[in-house]
Amino acid sequence: MPFSVKANAKINLTLDITGKREDGYHLLRMVMQSVSLCDTLTLRTEGEGTRLFCDRDEIPCKETNTVYQAAAAFFALTGIAPNLTVHIKKVIPTQAGLGGGSADAAAVLHALNQIHGTGLTEETLCALGLKIGADVPFCVVGGTVLAEGIGEKLTVLPSMPPCHIVICKPPVGVNTQRAYALADAASKRGSGFSAAMLEAVQTQDLHAVAQNLGNEFEQVMHLAEVQHIKTAMTRHGALGACMTGSGSAVFGIFEDPAKALSCQSALKDVYPEVFVCEPVPSGCVPQNIF
Repeated sequence: MPFSVKANAKINLTLDITGKREDGYHLLRMVMQSVSLCDTLTLRTEGEGTRLFCDRDEIPCKETNTVYQAAAAFFALTGIAPNLTVHIKKVIPTQAGLGGGSADAAAVLHALNQIHGTGLTEETLCALGLKIGADVPFCVVGGTVLAEGIGEKLTVLPSMPPCHIVICKPPVGVNTQRAYALADAASKRGSGFSAAMLEAVQTQDLHAVAQNLGNEFEQVMHLAEVQHIKTAMTRHGALGACMTGSGSAVFGIFEDPAKALSCQSALKDVYPEVFVCEPVPSGCVPQNIF
């Protein structure tokens, strides 16, 4: 029987690069937030093996897909014979810093755990997710979280204050390896953005949250499109705006829903991928079992 699950995107309220391990992985300190912008995955337990389908032709439906990798990790751990078909309805933009692939992987781990009644703990699901990508553990947990290490050390925070978030993805894509190379070349390390953000979240001060957004990648990449979108968001009433992840998507925080919708309408004249969403308390949401 089909099982449907929504995989929520993420934004980085802050992103600090704090160092680099000997194995080449970068150490990060980030305040991350799940948002209601989501992909929808429909799973069926049928046949043999794992088969993927997606409504976007540019998404590879093979072993390199994070959904396939998540399913393979789950079946390997549990010893259950693979018998899965997944249909992905893709809404989260790709190459955007919104964690779409990670969200989809986390959603599959949660869904398979529920479908098969295997009772794997959140800690175990996070460990499986980390094998797939550094953002997957956050997407397993979701909500408002401080992520440290390479993304695997998670501290759940008080929920972000209610607000409206406009997300705009310009057509330019970003290569994450190049983003890290630019950050490495900019050897100067500031005090970081996350400390002030933690205080703002703890005190539930939306204006302080918006005023303390910060992303080290944005500082070193200097993408003209990002600055243009941030300026447009602020002009339309955003309390603050910032690039998320390694880009290139930009988000703005709005207190007034009418201003958020007005901003979306204005940006859509230039950029086709513009969304209005809200902060949510989880990384994925089971919808139904038909």
